[in-house]
Amino acid sequence: MSELFSDWSVRHHFLKRSPVCFKSRSFGAAWSIHGFVTIFRYTMSDEDLISVDYEVFGRVQGVFFRKYTQAEGKKLGLVGWVQNTGAGTVQGQLQGPRSKVEQMQEWLKSTGSPKSRITKAEFNNEKTVDSLEHSSFNIVK
Repeated sequence: MSELFSDWSVRHHFLKRSPVCFKSRSFGAAWSIHGFVTIFRYTMSDEDLISVDYEVFGRVQGVFFRKYTQAEGKKLGLVGWVQNTGAGTVQGQLQGPRSKVEQMQEWLKSTGSPKSRITKAEFNNEKTVDSLEHSSFNIVK
């Protein structure tokens, strides 16, 4: 299996064994099936974790933009947050592997929610991070 999926490692452990720990530069999930725990781990050894702030302009409030942004971020495996501003824009922060953050930036610039009309998206404060500062992708009210 490791030959087919070089970036994925699959391990099977009995439930009575010590827990498996993930490094800060790994995403992981565990499932329990018939007394076994299967761990899927994706390590990003070749790719930096980055954090970037964003603001999206246009018709982006009242069109479920935050909800779609949260869903797209989760789909890509990113963490961060999104909120409406008093100026009628949407702002937030993205964190995750560089390639996934770049995909999300493109989505924020050109796709958004079905009823949104994006005029521009700005990205600031991009930085490399050693570990993720958020545990999920949240809508801030």
